[in-house]
Amino acid sequence: MNRKKLRDIVFYLHQYIGLFVGLVLVIVGLTGSLLVFEQDFDHFMITQQYGIITPQQVQLSPESVLNTIEAKYAARSDLHLFRIYLPDTPSSPYVGQLSSADEERTEIFVNPYTGAIMGERISDKTLIGVILNLHYSLMAGETGTMFVGIAAFLMCMLTITGLVLWPGWRKLIAGFKIKLDAHPKRVNFDIHKVAGIIAVVFLFFTGFTQCYRVTPV
Repeated sequence: MNRKKLRDIVFYLHQYIGLFVGLVLVIVGLTGSLLVFEQDFDHFMITQQYGIITPQQVQLSPESVLNTIEAKYAARSDLHLFRIYLPDTPSSPYVGQLSSADEERTEIFVNPYTGAIMGERISDKTLIGVILNLHYSLMAGETGTMFVGIAAFLMCMLTITGLVLWPGWRKLIAGFKIKLDAHPKRVNFDIHKVAGIIAVVFLFFTGFTQCYRVTPV
């Protein structure tokens, strides 16, 4: 097989893999960008829904809050308290997490100074929960998780084929030059090759770590 034919095969692989995984990568990328601000956004939503906590001198102990939650839900044998988060700021609540038989998680918010239960919510039904499900599984459960894993593997292939096709191997300046006064298609191609080579390592390891995350242990 000559070099030109091999390059043509790599080009078609790069093109069709990109078409196949493009939409999935856009969804995963956008939701991942939003999740960077997950804690700040979630704190804002909790404040809007359950009220503002006024910091005081002394917070209640985790054991006290644990007992409060267990007493409140003692009659709910279907719920099991398995985790409690400490306040990360003076105006943040304690957050208890309860699980049910169907793996649905209920979050309980407790004022760290008064011990009052501020409210509860089903975590998967919050906006953050929806974004998380969309990011990790396209809201399609285990099937969606595997599909995202396959898309991540194909993204690794996309970076490898793009690296092979990068014109800078033949002439370095050609790999980084963008002709802004050229035809729009050429400008698009130049931006693609430059952005691709700059981000290639990041994109490869992003895809690789996602593949590793969904691999059964």
